[in-house]
Amino acid sequence: MITAALLGAAIALSSPPDQLQVTTQRGVQRIALRVEQGLGALVPLPNLVRAVGGSSTDDGKWVVWTTRFGKFGFLPGAPLVDAGGDSPRPLPAPSLRRGDTLFVPLAFVAEVLADPARRAWTWHASTATLEEGATPSQLVSTPVPTRNEPVAAPRGGLRRHHRVTIDPGHGGTDPGNPGYYFPAGVKEKHVTLAVSLLVRDELQRRGIQVTMTRTTDTLINLAHRAPRYCRDDCDLFVSIHVNDLPQRPGWNAVRGFETYFQAEARTADAARVAAMENEAIRYEVADKEEEVRGLAFILRDLQANEFLRESARAAELVQNFLSRVHDGNNRGVKQANFAVLNTARRPAILIELGFATNREDARLMSTASGQTALAGAIADAIEQYLIEFDRRTGVGEAN
Repeated sequence: MITAALLGAAIALSSPPDQLQVTTQRGVQRIALRVEQGLGALVPLPNLVRAVGGSSTDDGKWVVWTTRFGKFGFLPGAPLVDAGGDSPRPLPAPSLRRGDTLFVPLAFVAEVLADPARRAWTWHASTATLEEGATPSQLVSTPVPTRNEPVAAPRGGLRRHHRVTIDPGHGGTDPGNPGYYFPAGVKEKHVTLAVSLLVRDELQRRGIQVTMTRTTDTLINLAHRAPRYCRDDCDLFVSIHVNDLPQRPGWNAVRGFETYFQAEARTADAARVAAMENEAIRYEVADKEEEVRGLAFILRDLQANEFLRESARAAELVQNFLSRVHDGNNRGVKQANFAVLNTARRPAILIELGFATNREDARLMSTASGQTALAGAIADAIEQYLIEFDRRTGVGEAN
């Protein structure tokens, strides 16, 4: 069964519909959609309010829609909706103001209004129809798959069957850093998910298969992310994060991007970043892991060394491609002991997109255009890494 979380991906990847049909006991209403490049279909909120019911208020910052089955808060320019949970729910695109009208992603309709847990609406993706009332099948909770198959054939120079794991940092009860200069309510976990979903979509368009460690706002233990989601068929593990600094002289002037691979930290700053990201362990549920001993430990250590060079090259490519779209400092390839990387048995890197404690970096990471540019650059780097890997291993063009 297709779950609500996958409907947003389907909307983003296929040709967007030109209208939304809302079916209620009062009849059928059709709403013309606005399509923007890179964002997909957007719904004019005033029309949606009239079709579904309720009222909306705008305090100049948040637009809040109050309905009989809950409240929804939209922050223009941010890819999220406050649906009354412990934290805002991420969306694959931001809400946008156009004139005096707020447009919200069609994925909001498919994923949030038609969330089976709400038991209020049914979404029919094939006809872009929102129907009042839940279907029996919606009353059963279904786990969200983490594997999404490619939607295109590989491009020239790239063989088939490449798979990459994308890991949006933090999630659930672990918000990551507080996002000092992000819009109100936006934390690191929201930005990492938004960018990661865009990276996934871009890779799939290039014929590269993608496994996501999470596609929703949920917590995944650090020790589980690499070994459980990047197995033998996985070519590269990519964890995406946002940097930040404690307040000190000049703290909000520091900006730029950097990419890490697993090794002992060589600088105090690298050790600081690793310690910051490793703090997520305090949110995790205890889990009994099998202890690795004897020959198994030796083989695992040798395998980690084998992937060290591959990880360093992937990190270098990410830095090269991000420098084309990021106007902050290229802080280079670094190494540190990250909990999320030290269990990886494949090439693995961790990207710090920028500093949430810097206004310019925060704006780049929290706007739709900035997120699209960053995701495209990361996808370019991953594709180039896979092409080089095929050349090194003697694999020819796509077959």
